[in-house]
Amino acid sequence: MKGILGRKLGMTQVFTTDGLLIPVTVVEINPNVVLQKKTKENDGYEAVQLGYQDVKEQRANKPEKGHAAKANTAPKKYVREVRGDEMMNFEVGQEVKADIFAAGDIVDVTGTSKGKGYNGVIVRNNGTIGPKSHGSGHHRHVGSLASNGRNNGLINKGTPMPGQEGGYTTTNQNLEVVKVDVENNYMLIKGNVPGPRRGLVMVKSNIKGHASVTAADLVNYAKEGEE
Repeated sequence: MKGILGRKLGMTQVFTTDGLLIPVTVVEINPNVVLQKKTKENDGYEAVQLGYQDVKEQRANKPEKGHAAKANTAPKKYVREVRGDEMMNFEVGQEVKADIFAAGDIVDVTGTSKGKGYNGVIVRNNGTIGPKSHGSGHHRHVGSLASNGRNNGLINKGTPMPGQEGGYTTTNQNLEVVKVDVENNYMLIKGNVPGPRRGLVMVKSNIKGHASVTAADLVNYAKEGEE
């Protein structure tokens, strides 16, 4: 499995030479630095630890500075691990750039979803609305909690109820990489990815489905302007 950290910048659209419109999410992919390599001999599993976004020296503690110094880099704000053999060819201190992926690759994108505040059971758990007529007083309520009888008055964990919605880690799977621009440090991914603008995301190889599709032939407006 391959993976890299980036930031979601927002959504836009691009066109193919056939005139097809593709909605895409722009993900900023600044170079990641390999901070550590986990091995089966020392750690029991194989993984590469990536660091993203420098932190000022005065904002990092002594262990963070020492850990980053081993890779000859500054302390990082975000540190994540990517398991798999495909990343083990990178060495400590080496930069990982967006070119580990190419147009046409199918990826999974993980991020923290937008927080939506306090919501009821209908919105939060996709519940069914009760009857709207004939004197029914049950419209957008929880319904039976089954707390009598053998349940001994307890509310089972995971029971659909109102509460905080959003703000949790989620993954959008099987998204197509439309374009990778290493010089300008960005990637275009078809469709939407989790999180708000400037939110941290991790782009990884997909764990199911096809590894890649035929890359879309996009209109190059810069080339047309030069002519």
